Amino acid sequence: MFESLSEKLEGIFKKLKGRGLLKEEDVAAAMKEIRMALLEADVNFKVVKDFTDKVKERAVGKEVIESITPGQQVVKIVHDELCSLMGGGLRKINLAPNPPTIIMLVGLHGSGKTTTAAKLANNFKKDGRRPMLVALDTGRPAAIDQLKALGLQIDVPVYATKPGDDPVRIYPEALQKANQEGRDVLILDTAGRLHIDENLMKQLEDLKKEAKPKEILLVADAMTGQDAVNISKSFNDRLDIDGVILTKMDGDARGGAALSISAVTGKPVKLIGVGEKIEFLEPFHPERMASRILGMGDVVSLVEKAQEAVDMEEALKLEEKLRKDSFTFEDLKNQIKQIKKMGPLENILGMIPGLGKQLKGVNIDDRAFAKVEAIINSMTTKERRNYVILNGSRKARIARGSGTAVSDVNKLIKQYMEMKKMLKRFKSGRFSMPQFKF
Repeated sequence: MFESLSEKLEGIFKKLKGRGLLKEEDVAAAMKEIRMALLEADVNFKVVKDFTDKVKERAVGKEVIESITPGQQVVKIVHDELCSLMGGGLRKINLAPNPPTIIMLVGLHGSGKTTTAAKLANNFKKDGRRPMLVALDTGRPAAIDQLKALGLQIDVPVYATKPGDDPVRIYPEALQKANQEGRDVLILDTAGRLHIDENLMKQLEDLKKEAKPKEILLVADAMTGQDAVNISKSFNDRLDIDGVILTKMDGDARGGAALSISAVTGKPVKLIGVGEKIEFLEPFHPERMASRILGMGDVVSLVEKAQEAVDMEEALKLEEKLRKDSFTFEDLKNQIKQIKKMGPLENILGMIPGLGKQLKGVNIDDRAFAKVEAIINSMTTKERRNYVILNGSRKARIARGSGTAVSDVNKLIKQYMEMKKMLKRFKSGRFSMPQFKF
């Protein structure tokens, strides 16, 4: 996400940092380039104008022009203003003092609302809450079936009636059921349309009046750019939403919606969807996102993801194995599982400062992990624990069993051996970062 914008801003700041002194005309020229970069990233025109005006006003101040590092001072100002533009800071979902907390999800058909409802329920469940999903998109039988399937997947109950029922009539029944079962979060998956119309809005307004939700969250597709911003404004005007969940952020290289929505609606982006899996719904941190846009990485989020994914007991076992130089293919498979829990590989690498730029143009394919796992799964327990016995006939059998070529098996063994050497150097204190070639 933001790939194109990051690249352009990096080029602009490189020129600024290269100057010993900054004149007002230098700042003006840079602002003109930043304005074009933001417009090309599909950021709302008025938002761009307000943003560049604020940056320019601060950047031509005496403390910047006369600074020892004026270029870096400008980058800091742009970072601060980007944070402000995206809402200023993390905005959590508000919980009701007396459960259950009612959360009403609204949005157009195709924005990912039903999947997001399940992802949100999964997040609450991980936090120790007892969520329940309510299928209120009764005009579309497929939506009810989809929510039931997702609820089953995450072991969260779904309250649903037959297609065609009135959502406003269903809600009290769902609330009663939630109270009976001690559910403390009720997530309402409401109807959507291909476009905003009066019937849809009237139904949502009636449901809002009946349910009195603690939070109304709009689910919007980030890949639709300015359409997502316009849709957010329309829903906010009619329903007075509390925040936005942007889906498909992993597929949006421009990022215009994320940079515009808060400024246009005055409502924060609270969560972002960064992948298809049920775990890939994250809190939206404007300051961390600003750092990533400016090529500074996001080490805090990376560490948090690692802490969530890594089992401490497993980590201690691995440490012991590394000490004894007994790292096996079984251990490698376990490490891959933990990395996959952290999210799409491209997103993870983008959080490491400077690495996104180095990997520019490199095709990072998460399916490579699946191939490695298939090869390891085709090995016997003895082969996983002692790679030395892998002769030609064993490799051929493993390749057949994993649907790969013998060359793939050989490549994995070679990479595994290099990893063992690297870990040995690390243990002996003679570690130097290997030069990876993609």
